[in-house]
Amino acid sequence: MSSSRASSVDGREKIVSPLQEQSGPPLSKNKLKKLRRDQAWEEGREKRKELRKIRNKNRKERKRANAADQRNDNVPSDSAVGKRKAPDTTDPREAKSSKKTKAIQLPVSFVIDCSFDDLMLDGERKSLASQITRSYSDNHRAPFTSHMFISSFGGHLKERYDTVLHGHHHNWKGVRFVEGDFEEAAKQAHELMVGAQGGSHTGAFASNKASLEATEPPEQEVVYLSSDSLDILTELRPYTTYVIGGLVDKNRHKGICYKRAMDRGVKTARLPISDYMKMASRFVLATNHVVEIMLRWLELGDWGKAFLAVMPKRKGGVLKDGVMVLDGASAAAGDDKATDDGSREILREEEQVSNESVDELHEAGRPASAEVTGKSDEEQT
Repeated sequence: MSSSRASSVDGREKIVSPLQEQSGPPLSKNKLKKLRRDQAWEEGREKRKELRKIRNKNRKERKRANAADQRNDNVPSDSAVGKRKAPDTTDPREAKSSKKTKAIQLPVSFVIDCSFDDLMLDGERKSLASQITRSYSDNHRAPFTSHMFISSFGGHLKERYDTVLHGHHHNWKGVRFVEGDFEEAAKQAHELMVGAQGGSHTGAFASNKASLEATEPPEQEVVYLSSDSLDILTELRPYTTYVIGGLVDKNRHKGICYKRAMDRGVKTARLPISDYMKMASRFVLATNHVVEIMLRWLELGDWGKAFLAVMPKRKGGVLKDGVMVLDGASAAAGDDKATDDGSREILREEEQVSNESVDELHEAGRPASAEVTGKSDEEQT
């Protein structure tokens, strides 16, 4: 139970709360609000856990009841022989799982470079953590998956995952967290891709004759995505590692990813957004949107369809005149997507920080109305 103490100032008593009882300068109102929100969130954790259990139990009971009603409705009288047909005893959950297509691993890797930890504000690091979580979820649920690596995983970002987000990332499947830089992650990715668990040449890779006819393991190839690159990414290739800059900075450090790649002698490329799309706003994408666009290309082999399926509605993106896509292109997706059970908890944790991020940006001297969704370095000019 929290308590407060009384202090005397000029003969008058002043009540000091535990949030203010600390050494150093007094906390601002925004920081106090943040601490109170964090405290309230932690105090309600067990209650939320119990509510989730109750909701899951009720949902399962409703499913069982609906399945039983459906089986009873599917028992008509057989007028020809005067007998009733045997009821369908198939468990609807088993039928649903049988229809779900198993994800296919492809020999391609995505690396999110998180070496910019010291260049971001706390609210921007929170946004990056949320984007990484969504990237994992999109890759985990995609019909054709990539090998995923999180490089330079340390500092404030790792601390947030281990503490505030309670280490849920340790349960992620198909993701490797590397303390080394993106080049170290690329080496590990190459060894994985050319190994027995590297993946198969299906999906968009089915027509890549060069890799299919190769008799020796291909050499390591790394491409760092940057809007400043002069080269356009026309296709994704097997046994290639694509690096995405994990930086949320509102373009304060524009061109830093390109410079980092050039200093290391690494190839660069930019997504062909300007070749396919007309946008109502700047061509700025969050890290998870870049990952999802490439995952869509692995499934569809068509940049136009991939952009239409992923571009947030607020961007107002439409295909340029003369750009054709195959039949069945998906409608533009919204900003928020459903995620798998393994990452929902982290995204719930992240939902509480949006207001905090605005407060911190305000304290740092930046407009409080600025978006805190976070953007990657993948901005087209």
